[in-house]
Amino acid sequence: MDNSYRLTLEETPDANDLDFVRERLNEFNRLHVEDDNYKPLTIFLRDHQGTIVAGLVGATYWGWLHVELLWVDKELRHQGYGRKLLAAAEQEAIERGCRFAHLDTMSFQARGFYENQGYDIFGELNDLPAGHSRYFMMKELQPKSN
Repeated sequence: MDNSYRLTLEETPDANDLDFVRERLNEFNRLHVEDDNYKPLTIFLRDHQGTIVAGLVGATYWGWLHVELLWVDKELRHQGYGRKLLAAAEQEAIERGCRFAHLDTMSFQARGFYENQGYDIFGELNDLPAGHSRYFMMKELQPKSN
């Protein structure tokens, strides 16, 4: 390695630096595939005071919905709010032209919930975290009939 370069570990990197690296990767990707049309997708459930009590964070790109995070306050679990958040995200993804969705969940989280929503496991990492498994799941999205 040339001594004129140095590695830097940055726990709180500048947003412009992150954007720079993302754009360089996007430039490379566009040499091989169409633009990913990346678009964030965020849905919140708020109480009457505006406090977030549940939320879904994800994005759409290359015709896929990626659900990065889905959380429901413990007092509201098992009341259908998670299902409503996921269904709203899937519907928005369909409207954006997506045909598939993917996500991951831990063995102590919501595997059964996602399976009940039509997601199938396509991969598993054992012992991540120690003593548990991480499941990678996907679903083919179907547009709602009018």
